[in-house]
Amino acid sequence: MKKSFDIVIVGAGPAGLSAALAAAESGQRIAIIDSNPQIGGQIWRASPHFTVPALALALYQQIASAPNIEVIAMAKVVAAPRTGQLLIERPDSSFLLEYQQLILCTGARELFLPFPGWTLPGVTGAGGLQALVKAGSQIKNQRIVIAGSGPLLLASAETAQKAGAQVLLIAEQASKSSVRHFGLKLWRWPAKVWQALSLPHQLYQPNQYVIEALGQQRLEAVRIQTAQGVVEMACDRLACGFGLVPNIQLGQLLGCQIEQQALSVDDFQLSTKAQIYAAGECTGFGGSELSLVEGRIAGYAATQQLQKAAGLFQKRQSYQYFAQLLQQHFKLRDELKQLARAETILCRCEDVSYAKVAARASWIDAKLHTRCGMGACQGSTCATTAAFLFDWTLAQSRPPLLPTRAESLIAMSDCSLSEESNTLEEVSY
Repeated sequence: MKKSFDIVIVGAGPAGLSAALAAAESGQRIAIIDSNPQIGGQIWRASPHFTVPALALALYQQIASAPNIEVIAMAKVVAAPRTGQLLIERPDSSFLLEYQQLILCTGARELFLPFPGWTLPGVTGAGGLQALVKAGSQIKNQRIVIAGSGPLLLASAETAQKAGAQVLLIAEQASKSSVRHFGLKLWRWPAKVWQALSLPHQLYQPNQYVIEALGQQRLEAVRIQTAQGVVEMACDRLACGFGLVPNIQLGQLLGCQIEQQALSVDDFQLSTKAQIYAAGECTGFGGSELSLVEGRIAGYAATQQLQKAAGLFQKRQSYQYFAQLLQQHFKLRDELKQLARAETILCRCEDVSYAKVAARASWIDAKLHTRCGMGACQGSTCATTAAFLFDWTLAQSRPPLLPTRAESLIAMSDCSLSEESNTLEEVSY
């Protein structure tokens, strides 16, 4: 089975939704595909206990009322059989999706760094804690330590407090001077100042980072490195987030150029491959405001509404500067590369230790000799971890991008054979 659209957008977060609405103004047929059951991405994940922002609700209503936008939920991109095609797998079907222009809004994921005890039950990512709470996990009255780097820590702490948890500490690895200099520059974005003040900043402690999680069957305490020495703190949960890593696998598969582990784009969000645009955190982390602007530019540019796109350049530049400040002031310290012990697990899917991976010369060498990255996540976690720890270059993505059903690959093969047969018939005729 095939479906054809003028514009296909992969990802239904802020960038994808704004791209769809901008592109829809042209009257062309638009499709948004996302692996989640509902639109909004991770940042606007729906939950019975957490209200979706008014901005998100407004976008949802506009998407629903647009006659030329179709949302295809619970759909993952498995492969790209040929130019202008994506193989899509849903829970009950697989099909080829054809496009004239493609906009990648594939977002980002958390960077995890190994330390002793990080695989204990009760230890999650900072964003992972938010997802668990919004999915219904009960954390009321639990003692929680949140650690790592960047603004996501404060947002995670707020989510935990709203769910009734007792947040003990927000440990930020960046130095006090770096955090202070970042804060002094926030006056350019008044909305972000008010947002920061509304978050639990009283618990925020710079120049601190977790060095070990302690416990037998599950987490019982954490050890934290501070300027005064190591402090041990009893807790029920630890949420660690060391920033975000752009999801570039699909872009890599399509042949897009990568710069600084993100998809490279020009002023109109066009990648280095014709027909393929990219917007949002897959081009570099900068917050939802930047994603919204980049999405609109990509949507306008993909439908040749270039004047409208150019009119947003200055607004984008403002938020790009904010993104640069984030990278500058929350850069991860080198000490975080030395936390793991020889026996600490690095690849959780295949139970590969840090020592076994560290002994290899490259990511490919590690995969061949240790099975690191060969599990269900296909290296989406451990590959980026290894890239940070050992300064390795990530390998090019190959199909299938995700674990998939054999029938999906067969469907792709059948469609390809059918196209070849039709081509031969035309030539013969």
